[in-house]
Amino acid sequence: MTNHEHTGPVIRCLIADDELIAHQILEQYILQTPGLLLVAKCRNALEAFAKLEQHTIDLIFLDIEMPLVNGITFLKTLSNPPRVIFTTAYADYALEGYDLNVTDYLLKPFSYERFSKAIDKVRQLMHTSGNAETGDEQDYLLIKEKEGLMKIAHADIVYVEASRDYMKIFTVQGSHLVHLTMKKLEELLPASQFVRTHKSFIVALRQIKSLKPDNVVLANKVNVPVSAGYSEQVMERFKRS
Repeated sequence: MTNHEHTGPVIRCLIADDELIAHQILEQYILQTPGLLLVAKCRNALEAFAKLEQHTIDLIFLDIEMPLVNGITFLKTLSNPPRVIFTTAYADYALEGYDLNVTDYLLKPFSYERFSKAIDKVRQLMHTSGNAETGDEQDYLLIKEKEGLMKIAHADIVYVEASRDYMKIFTVQGSHLVHLTMKKLEELLPASQFVRTHKSFIVALRQIKSLKPDNVVLANKVNVPVSAGYSEQVMERFKRS
């Protein structure tokens, strides 16, 4: 085991591979690499999906040839995936892997040195995106409409409502229908200005005029529901806003 000190952020890892030997090798490599934390292991994509729901994961070691759902199909279903390193015995998947913006592609059997190089790439990307996040926060949402791309200023957004596979964004000027998931939209909107009140609603904090036990009243007199699971966070955010 290496004794090198590591001062950067901990990278929380998930192994998704149907081969036990692959689990053992990856687990050993993760254990001997400072700054990596193995959070969970699973044998197929359905288990991996459940683990992503339960835990915060920064990096998936993802096998491609797995039973039920293969790794590529699984990755395509994720709206906001963590960093991904493909681990596979099949070299012919490499091109598709890079099309999916995976960080690296480890061809089995791979050495610890090759594994380390892949981790270095992950660290570099996390460091770059971390620096970008600490820069000036953009003050608009970029959405795709039939006519092209459109900017919606955060200051103009009143609330968002989920409508099947779409999100309806209500602004002071009108409304827009966008093809995004609620989870993705929640990540795109700054947490300092918006709060989730319900599985189907996000509200601009500055628009909340009063808070009732099961709903908030907005400046435009619209009542937006507050579900039990979100009421505590809404109360705290409302008091501080």
